[in-house]
Amino acid sequence: MSPKFETKGPLPGAAFGSTVRLRDGGQGAAAVVAAAETAADELAAALAEAKGILLVQGLNDIADDPDLLIRFSRVFGPEVEDYRHNLTDLKSVHVSVPQILLVSNMPPVSKAPPKRPEPPLAADGLIPVQYPHRKGWHTDQSYRRPPPDISLFYAVTPATRDTGQTLFANGILAYEALPAHLKAKVEGLQGLHAQPGSGRGREAAFAGRQPRAFAPHERSQPQPVVRTHPVTGERALYLCEWGQMDWFEGPFVGMEPGPHGAGAALLDEIMAHLTERRFCYAHEWTQGDVLIWDNRCLIHAATWFDGEKEGRLMWRTTVHGNPGAYYAGEAKSWIQAT
Repeated sequence: MSPKFETKGPLPGAAFGSTVRLRDGGQGAAAVVAAAETAADELAAALAEAKGILLVQGLNDIADDPDLLIRFSRVFGPEVEDYRHNLTDLKSVHVSVPQILLVSNMPPVSKAPPKRPEPPLAADGLIPVQYPHRKGWHTDQSYRRPPPDISLFYAVTPATRDTGQTLFANGILAYEALPAHLKAKVEGLQGLHAQPGSGRGREAAFAGRQPRAFAPHERSQPQPVVRTHPVTGERALYLCEWGQMDWFEGPFVGMEPGPHGAGAALLDEIMAHLTERRFCYAHEWTQGDVLIWDNRCLIHAATWFDGEKEGRLMWRTTVHGNPGAYYAGEAKSWIQAT
């Protein structure tokens, strides 16, 4: 069977990623999704070849038919998550399609955009990417076991050009370039990941605020700092920073805990390496863009936009199905026992 899609990579300014479009020149979300449903293996291979991120543009009609996004998501895994049945605030769940998470500064979500970095540009005059100048780096829902595989992010109403970008850092490339002494330190190490808003972030630890008690299904979850990708076999760094690690019992299992300990120093060193510009991609959103990214090998961060003057609305889906042999047979940690 001849390929249905053509890819072009890497993405602008990056060493990874690809754009995807129909080879026959067809346009529109319905045509793309219908072709994808008959070429799932082709797109899965393209995602692996691109080291974790694909861009499909011009899918504006998803906004009028959100089920197209769910159908597209199923191409990348057997389970598209229903956000009513996890730890998500229901104000952020699409009212008629509960597999869609709303990411927006507009009601009812009303989530403020990230703070603008100071200074707003890096020394090279480009958008800052490297931690700690850039904060907010994470991978989706790493505070759950098994963690999700793939996310799809769709631009319904993006922010003004040159603001509201989404940044990605590639854990495969960063691990390959990791100095030998750091490779030795992270081998077999586990990070302790905490749900945002649970009071276990680094700022809470700095301030001396004690976190609330956890229900069993809300507990912080250990994850390997180096994950082996279940499709490609490549090894990738897998960790987050300030807001999605447990800074009271972690950030690493078995190391000195807390925001000033040896674990904190190691995390800062690894995160600074992982988010060097050579491992990063900054996506400038256009209405109708869909980004497909692999949480098993990428971390990402949101950037500032002027939330007082403009509204931004993005839709996200989360796909599960192949977290790797490390998680084989595990029940979902976030499902409350009855």
